[in-house]
Amino acid sequence: MQNKILEVEKIIGNELKIIDEIAFYNSNKVINAFWQNKVSESHFSATTGYGYGDVGRETLEKVYSDIFKAEDALVRNQFISGTHAISTALFAILRPKDTMLSITGKPYDTLDSVIGFNDNASSLRAFDINYDEVDLIGDDFDYEKIKEKITSQKIKLVTIQRSKGYSLRKSISLEKLEKVIKYIKNINQEIIIMVDNCYCEFVNKKEPIEVGADLCIGSLIKNPGGFIATNGAYIVGKKELIHLCSERLNVAGEAKEVGPSLGATKSFFQGLYLAPSVVANSLKTSIFAAYILENKGYKVEPKWNEKREDIVQMIIFNEEEKLIKFIQGIQMGSAIDSFAIPEPTEMPGYDDEIIMASGSFTQGSSIELSCDGPIRPPYVAYLQGSVTYEYGKIGILKAIENVK
Repeated sequence: MQNKILEVEKIIGNELKIIDEIAFYNSNKVINAFWQNKVSESHFSATTGYGYGDVGRETLEKVYSDIFKAEDALVRNQFISGTHAISTALFAILRPKDTMLSITGKPYDTLDSVIGFNDNASSLRAFDINYDEVDLIGDDFDYEKIKEKITSQKIKLVTIQRSKGYSLRKSISLEKLEKVIKYIKNINQEIIIMVDNCYCEFVNKKEPIEVGADLCIGSLIKNPGGFIATNGAYIVGKKELIHLCSERLNVAGEAKEVGPSLGATKSFFQGLYLAPSVVANSLKTSIFAAYILENKGYKVEPKWNEKREDIVQMIIFNEEEKLIKFIQGIQMGSAIDSFAIPEPTEMPGYDDEIIMASGSFTQGSSIELSCDGPIRPPYVAYLQGSVTYEYGKIGILKAIENVK
């Protein structure tokens, strides 16, 4: 096995070096934010109850603001997930009769009930908030349709999902993101641009706020939590928008001043500190997997030597059995519950049965080695994560062996 790994790594070596260089850049960005904000052991103290005067929480949010080049940040353990943070932002900003526009097609399935595709009584639609969408053309934005929508309707917010979700498209690059944001702002400067940045943090040297986004949102049990954070999410962006989000999460009139850390702040700092390296290991694992599987005749996206925008590696099996076997193999190669055998099952927020391998220390943590996919043609596995490259390689080889 070791000889095979060395043979592969000779070929993919240049891609691995590029990942290391980005990880160094982002590590420098993180440590500088720690230095500038004078992070100390006193910031790890827990608060309870209302959480008034939590200096650790306040310092953490300043660190996030600096790293993401944002005016303000909301980083809280009260967020259950990235979806919860996105939902909070939408309800914070949109009002009855407002319209939100998705320009990357239909958002991730877990937002169906938030938007109101299924007539949920707690949805945006139930509050008379309108939704519209523009599909991508191939892997790029449909600029003509976007212009038509934002000139014929009063669009308050445009949402962009960078990662592919369970679609077959490429993830949105920062270059494409910057271009479309400039395009929209040139037509209407008042439109708020919100970016779902889940799976994308620290993959490149810039983040969405740096290319013009007004809000950027992600989960701490993905990239920025660095495997250490056990829950939580962040919202970064313009100060007045962060204020609205904090009032929606907490209570009007108290905003960011409340919300006890309950001992989570230390793990949030630790996870952020490790995040550039952990993201790099996840990317290396994906490159390793993509090279081997492509050479075994499977279609992969991105290809092993393509530029990456997130930690998600797509593998198209075209057969239900192979998809299931691969994902079961990832579970076998995991640290936790390696003896468990995942089976397709119904999951809240999804239309199709889902099979998911997540032998992780934190439930649902996709920065740890994990793999999932809907049971529908063309039977695609969405691979992500790995805290270390070494464990990633072991897990990938285990999964490939199981498909055999």
